[in-house]
Amino acid sequence: MDETIETTFSAAGDFHKMTDHFLTQAIDYMPKLIIALIIFLLFMGLGKLAQMIFFRMDYRFESDKNHMLKLAGSTIKIAIMIIGAITALGTLGINVNALIAGLGLGGFALGLALKDALSNLLSGALILIYHPFSVGDTITVSGCHGQVLEVNLRYTILQAENKIYLIPNSSLFTNNIEVIKK
Repeated sequence: MDETIETTFSAAGDFHKMTDHFLTQAIDYMPKLIIALIIFLLFMGLGKLAQMIFFRMDYRFESDKNHMLKLAGSTIKIAIMIIGAITALGTLGINVNALIAGLGLGGFALGLALKDALSNLLSGALILIYHPFSVGDTITVSGCHGQVLEVNLRYTILQAENKIYLIPNSSLFTNNIEVIKK
């Protein structure tokens, strides 16, 4: 019976030492955690500010470029928040070198996997920026002839007499285009 009581008190003492050690570690780690949280919140605010700047610039440009500004604003916000998260993790003492290398390799693999979609996206952005043709113009490209209904980031939509063509923007960017202005 005495051994059971001794074992219980020993276990209780070990538990007490363990909780004391945990609380001491938590108190020692708290300033780093608070600083990391402040850093992340600052980067998050900076990302929101950058996005707001892009969203507010849309009234200065033509309506065709508004969605480009919104896309750029959202992309910059996400990039700033990722940088903030990596900086905050580095402040906590976490080795972020492997994380950065993983992001680089992941970006490379994603770029290869989405090569065609990214090609259409970037071509669409360049078409929207340079305006080789506008909505309402009649164009001929890759054997398709019709009036431009819409230019978005993935496709350009042409309407022929009783057909609608969805032409990938990478095709528009790499092939000859015959433009008949309206």
